[in-house]
Amino acid sequence: MPPAPEASAAGRGTAARTPAPRRFSRKRRRMYALGGILLLVAVAVALVLGAFRDNLLFFYSPSDIEAKQVEPGTRLRVGGLVEAGSVIRGPGTNVAFTVSDGAQTLVIRYDGLLPDLFREGQGIVAEGRLEPDGTVTAEQVLAKHDETYMPPEVVDAMKRAGTWHGEGTPEGSHQKLLKTGSGDPS
Repeated sequence: MPPAPEASAAGRGTAARTPAPRRFSRKRRRMYALGGILLLVAVAVALVLGAFRDNLLFFYSPSDIEAKQVEPGTRLRVGGLVEAGSVIRGPGTNVAFTVSDGAQTLVIRYDGLLPDLFREGQGIVAEGRLEPDGTVTAEQVLAKHDETYMPPEVVDAMKRAGTWHGEGTPEGSHQKLLKTGSGDPS
């Protein structure tokens, strides 16, 4: 028996008024959009921090390298006074020298032109990589200003080592102190 015309129309009308179930509600779509934005921001921050970390160079004195047990292969900045008689020139522009903070020494190898103000007894800062044998292969050696200038990192390292005797100390007097071990700079 076919349904009555009124019942059939009422049945279709009811089905047409009922909204189709949405796959995602409006609130859920916002949450997905916010989650996507947060994920993109997290990825961007991770990339920036990764690039920043690769460019960081920490300063170490020769004593710091031994005390903090810096891993070989670490890029770093190291500084100290170039020890008297330690500069050994090799073929071409190869040079090796020893820097000291008064307590420890460190051998630095460098292939390149040294700054004009580089000399024994001068405070220098070298940027490079710590080798497994405990030496540093420098990519850059910095010695700036005049002979009385001392890089602040070197001054701090020497103060920590107890070998700093004030600013304006004549050139080479630190070497005299290091060799004699006396506190008298004369």
